[in-house]
Amino acid sequence: MDRKTVTDMLKKYGYITSPEVEKAFLTVPRESFVLPGYRDRAYADTPLPILCGQTISAPSMIAIMLEVSQLARGISVLEVGCGSGYNVALIAEIVGEDNVLSIERIPELAEWGKENLKSAGYSVTVVIGDGTLGYPEKAPYHRIISTAAAPRIPSPWVNQLEPDGLIVCPVGSKHWYQELEVAQKTEKGDLVITHHGGCAFVPLIGEEGFRQ
Repeated sequence: MDRKTVTDMLKKYGYITSPEVEKAFLTVPRESFVLPGYRDRAYADTPLPILCGQTISAPSMIAIMLEVSQLARGISVLEVGCGSGYNVALIAEIVGEDNVLSIERIPELAEWGKENLKSAGYSVTVVIGDGTLGYPEKAPYHRIISTAAAPRIPSPWVNQLEPDGLIVCPVGSKHWYQELEVAQKTEKGDLVITHHGGCAFVPLIGEEGFRQ
């Protein structure tokens, strides 16, 4: 499959429902964010291995996460887990490069993600650190989106989120079943959580996540 074919397929089956997400999928070259040996499978709807034992999620899963995130131009986003950089490139297409920051705990992966983003024409800030603690230097955020699964939504994220903001995160066990949760912060600071189906992500490692 190519970029347009997979985007049309994701629209047909209801994974992509908004013009913003559709445009991002049609624009970002996924082949620039996978390992060379997997470029012929870049548009297959399946997870693919990347560096350091991590993965790039299937396009359908990424589409689901972007749609439930309710992104729009100018919304500030903290992405937790840069990985290959593909997801944050899609986010940047929607909200604008200056409005998104990605944090990655693995230095080698952060550097690779930065290189991929640069080669694909994106100027997105990627920092190295424990993503379970968020990134208070740029808080508050309208959205916090995690590309790894947590045992629970980390409290630092809640503290760094704007009222009415959303946290999008797979939550569940370290190696088995997880559910995609969307948590909206109320004016009082509580969370209203909705569930958006089962999923399987690599574990979110850190002080407020799983232990290595």
